[in-house]
Formats: sequence, C-alpha cells, structure tokens
Amino acid sequence: MSFFYDRRDFLKLAGLGGVAFASALASRSGPARAAAQAEFFFVQLSDTHWGFKAPAVNPESGTTLQRAVAAVNALPHQPDFVVFTGDLTHTTDDAKERRRRMAEFRDIAGGLHVKDVRFMPGEHDAALDRGAAYQEFFGKLNYSFDHKGIHFIVLDNVSDPAAIIGQTQLNWLAADLKQIDRHQPIVVLTHRPLFDLYPDWDWATRDGAEAIALLTPYANVTVFYGHIHQEHHHMTGAITHHAAQGLMYPLPAPGSVPKKAPLPWDAAHPFRGLGYREVEAKPGAGLAIAEQSLKA
Repeated sequence: MSFFYDRRDFLKLAGLGGVAFASALASRSGPARAAAQAEFFFVQLSDTHWGFKAPAVNPESGTTLQRAVAAVNALPHQPDFVVFTGDLTHTTDDAKERRRRMAEFRDIAGGLHVKDVRFMPGEHDAALDRGAAYQEFFGKLNYSFDHKGIHFIVLDNVSDPAAIIGQTQLNWLAADLKQIDRHQPIVVLTHRPLFDLYPDWDWATRDGAEAIALLTPYANVTVFYGHIHQEHHHMTGAITHHAAQGLMYPLPAPGSVPKKAPLPWDAAHPFRGLGYREVEAKPGAGLAIAEQSLKA
C-alpha cells in the first residue's frame, strides 16, 4: 500500500527507510499540467548480479532473479514498465563469460509479463570494457524517454572506469533538458548516486555535482538509483534521491564497518534486505514509493 506525504514529511523520513512514502515530484504549475499527466506505476529492480556465487552470502543465487521476475509477474496489476538500474550481471574478466551471463540475464528477464523493460548498466556490466558487451545485448548506455507526462533520463556513470559521467554525456544532458519545460516532471535513472554518499566505498559520481547543477533549475526532479544494495533517501536542494535494495545481497550502511562487504545470509530470515520498488505516479500528487521485500 502506498501513501503520499508532503515535503516536510519526506524530510522527516529521508534516510530512515520505511515501507512507503512519496517523493515531491508533484506538479506545481497548476491543474493544466496535472491534466496532461496520467496515472501509472513502474517497478525498479536493481543489482541482480547474475553470475554471482557465494553460498555464505546467498545460497539461492541461481534462482534469485527468477524469484524477482515471478514476484513482479504476480502483482495484481501489471506495471507500465520495469526498469533495471544496473549491475545486471556480476563482473568477470573473461569476456566470453561476461557475454554468456548477459545472455542468460536477458533470457530470464524476458520472462516478465511486461514487455516494456528498460535497462542501464552498472560498473559490473560495463567498467571493464567501457560498455561494449552491454551495448551488444541491451543497447544505449544513456538515453531519455517520455511516459504519460513524465520525462525520464537514463544516465551512465559506470562505463568510464573513473566513475564519471563525462563531458560528452553532460553536454547531451544539457541539450536534452533544454527541450523540457522548467516545471515538467523529470525522473533520472542511474546506477551510482549522483551525490557524494560515501566516496571511500565508491558510492559517489566524481562529476555528479555537474549533473545536479544542470537539473537544479527544474522544479520537479527525482533520482532513482542502485549500487549501494539498500534503501536510502537523500535531498540535494529540492531534488530527491532514492536508492533501491539489491536483489542478490545487501551491503552495510555507509561507513558502518571498516570494509565494505556483502552481508552474510541469515537462514532464519532468508532474503532479508533483498527486494524491489514500486513507484506510482498520480497527476498533481507526486510519486508514491513502496518498497517490497523478496519473499522466501
């Protein structure tokens, strides 16, 4: 179940987690703009890490992706689309194995009843070959699209091993934004956080501040990302940033332990910390975000 909160409620909840709350992506330019939008919802899946094997971390690694696909297929109402926010596969130095994992991931994801499925790379998919294999299977590294009154922008901050967006893509972003009204609702989809969440753990984008600066003049911007394998909420000015849980293994809270490492499997609570996100858009109201746990 989803609930809508105003900005003050969001500020109280940000960073504390929770089952459901709303981002402030409401239409603030009146009924006319709200009328141009239509109600819908989409599902965010992240960090599936297909090919990962470590029984102490996830003894169900060979079926976790299929379990997530089945959970989405079992929803009482199907989403308009599904988006995977990176690290579709687990990294490997073997180029042939990398492509085999991507082919297997593609085939399993193809089992989704929803056929509008959007992809973007994570560093595990793209950093070793600058996205060459990824593009063979899933297409462009960055792109934009419109859906029922919301402008979606997919940013690639992983294919450059320096963990940057890069000037060429920043120029593309600036040109894309110039076509958008300042009150047009915008959703940015990316893998790494655009802000400095915890740079020591690679939880940052080195030139992310430049992307945020380009987005700041726009009244209604929400960012959904993955990479950190846990729910997290943050604001940069009026822009809200929401990290999703991963589907293969959870990671510790930023800076909570000396070294970042997957949390061990809890046999008493299988799939704890693993899940996906439903995002519902209602004209003039905002985005309702509902976190769903993967079930045993």
